[in-house]
Amino acid sequence: MIERVRGLLRMAEDPAVTDAESQAFTAKAAELMTRHAIAEAEARAQRGEGVEEVTRLDFPVSGVGGHGKARVKALAAIASAYGCQSAVRGNTSANTERTLIIVGTVTALDSLRVLLPSISMQMESSARFSAREHVANLRELRNYDRSTLTTERNRFYRSFIRAYGAAVAERIREFRARLAENAGGGVNGDGSEEETPTTGAELVLRTDVDRVQEEFERRFPKLRPTRPERTHHRAGYRAGYLRGRNAELGMGTAVGGGGANPLPGHAEAD
Repeated sequence: MIERVRGLLRMAEDPAVTDAESQAFTAKAAELMTRHAIAEAEARAQRGEGVEEVTRLDFPVSGVGGHGKARVKALAAIASAYGCQSAVRGNTSANTERTLIIVGTVTALDSLRVLLPSISMQMESSARFSAREHVANLRELRNYDRSTLTTERNRFYRSFIRAYGAAVAERIREFRARLAENAGGGVNGDGSEEETPTTGAELVLRTDVDRVQEEFERRFPKLRPTRPERTHHRAGYRAGYLRGRNAELGMGTAVGGGGANPLPGHAEAD
């Protein structure tokens, strides 16, 4: 399974493929790892073994200032979609080491350890291309000076990164919810639907999230909140969100089926 995932990610990182194809390969890799994690958890339960250990992963994040903060925000959203909780060390405006500390089950962290570098590479490539295109269009429309264009590019880029991560996380959450829904929905003897599943993906996912939350709060009882984003760029956020959503991701349904997806109502919230 790991070799299949790595093969998909190699194809996703190939510069010859389109952006939509790259996202489809990445999402298929995420799907395989999610299904594998749930199957392993169910197998452990059937064998009467204990639940999987909750531990941590320290993931280095590049970039100084606003660029680094945007990357942290995007990757933390993806980790959260896998049922993990995260904190960040060194998330300042200075050129210091920045680390995303992710708490989750061993299997979830194994998935993120493989997926996050590939998703980061694709996210960065899309953000650079879109930011260059945005600035080029501005340069044609108006006579902006270099300083103004640099500021515009940075604001667009950072908002694009945050939105891209949010969109990828959204797709992963939707897929996990479908797995849980398909695993639940049993039928009682009288023909009515069961309200509380006793086995399957829904119970596995729900139990893991609760255990991760408890362990995270134990490890980090006092955390300072992150500062609100002060460089939000509406066009950059929209471009990043749509780039992360408007492709067939191989997770069971086409993203854009039946029309364009609206931006989330909390798009400007931190």
